[in-house]
Amino acid sequence: MRKNNRTFHKPIQQSYHEKFEQFQKNMGIKFTNEKLLKQAFTHSSYVNEHRRKPYEDNERLEFLGDAVLELTISQFLYNKYPTMSEGELTKLRASIVCEPSLVTFANELHFSDYILLGKGEELTGGRQRPALLADVFEAFIGAVYLDQGLDPVLTILENIVFPKINSGAFSHVMDYKSQLQEFVQRDNAGHIEYEILQEKGPAHNREFVSRVCLNGNQLGVGNGRSKKEAEQHAAQMALETLKQQIEG
Repeated sequence: MRKNNRTFHKPIQQSYHEKFEQFQKNMGIKFTNEKLLKQAFTHSSYVNEHRRKPYEDNERLEFLGDAVLELTISQFLYNKYPTMSEGELTKLRASIVCEPSLVTFANELHFSDYILLGKGEELTGGRQRPALLADVFEAFIGAVYLDQGLDPVLTILENIVFPKINSGAFSHVMDYKSQLQEFVQRDNAGHIEYEILQEKGPAHNREFVSRVCLNGNQLGVGNGRSKKEAEQHAAQMALETLKQQIEG
């Protein structure tokens, strides 16, 4: 699938209709049923204050979006990390679909500017409330899935979520050294050794470069703010090398 490398601009003062039109342009999608898009951003407090109008809140879409996110991210992780155990995959996925991560994604897309809130919720800071923003992101994914299908959801994730996984944004929950050790032991491939190649920078901003070797042959090089982080990065690179060898 071709990625859409788009910049997500913060909207100027506009009507909600104009905002949602601009939002779709920014996202590179056009809803067939724009009521679904509006519903994704409609909080229950807004519905409660407009009972005479046929508004629906985003709670059901949130339920669906949660399931779609779990499926799509699970598939991505399954393919990206062929040596990772079920428990490790579950732990990593949990760190990606947890509230703080979903809030990060929502903020990157300026979702707070589009949310329809009741006056009370607005006055108490609901527009920036983490749980509310996380729910809106899930609801939006649910709306895209219902209206557009799975491929547009994947395109959004390829722009917003998957690059963060690839860059190691969630690597703090992963133990690459253990994965590498298990991989090598499983195939009785030999002995792993780590070596610090370089220490750079001042004491308050030190950077370490490490390498990992299998039977004396270099498999991966990594850097980090500590020796442990550098070794973890090197092990990650080694796993990628082994993965390519298997696929090749």
